Amino acid sequence: MDFSHSTAGMRMRKTFKVLNRYMILMWRLGLGSWLKNKETWGQVLVIVHKGRKTGLKRYAPVNYAQVNGELYCAAAYGTRADWYRNLMANPEMEIWHPEGRWEGVAEDVSGSEDRVALMREVLIGSGFAARVFGLNPHALSDEELAKITQPYRLLHLRRVNALTGPGGPGDLAWIWPLTTVGLLWILLRRRRRR
Repeated sequence: MDFSHSTAGMRMRKTFKVLNRYMILMWRLGLGSWLKNKETWGQVLVIVHKGRKTGLKRYAPVNYAQVNGELYCAAAYGTRADWYRNLMANPEMEIWHPEGRWEGVAEDVSGSEDRVALMREVLIGSGFAARVFGLNPHALSDEELAKITQPYRLLHLRRVNALTGPGGPGDLAWIWPLTTVGLLWILLRRRRRR
């Protein structure tokens, strides 16, 4: 089901780009765990990687599955996905997961003998996104799933080293206390005027 060049596919890709900005902001505000709803948003983590042309830090929120303690995600737009191409050029990355933050390495495992089973888990973990693409991972046979997802790329996100400190998820969480103090100040001023 590769319709990424169709009008509907291009519109969907633009919509996902806007939604991705919102998800990244949620993570940076320290609210990434709020996106952990398998039925709605799906399971979301953020891959922080380096742009292959610019060398600049890039963020890609992706749906994922955790299978036997290992993380897997899929590039539904296949090799056209910028974040996928960036990771293939430089597989070292950072993983923002609801349970922690890690240095990691991405590996394309699309040729794995477990591809269909892993892809099914990723699609189940994607919540609404699979349905937007017209997929029901619970109802598709292995053969149907293999055929439909053939253009997708399956990635193993191997966690290498746990990280702590600045620069990770929640780097904008300081906004909450500042906003709260500002709102309290406004409310107190209004109360005094009355």
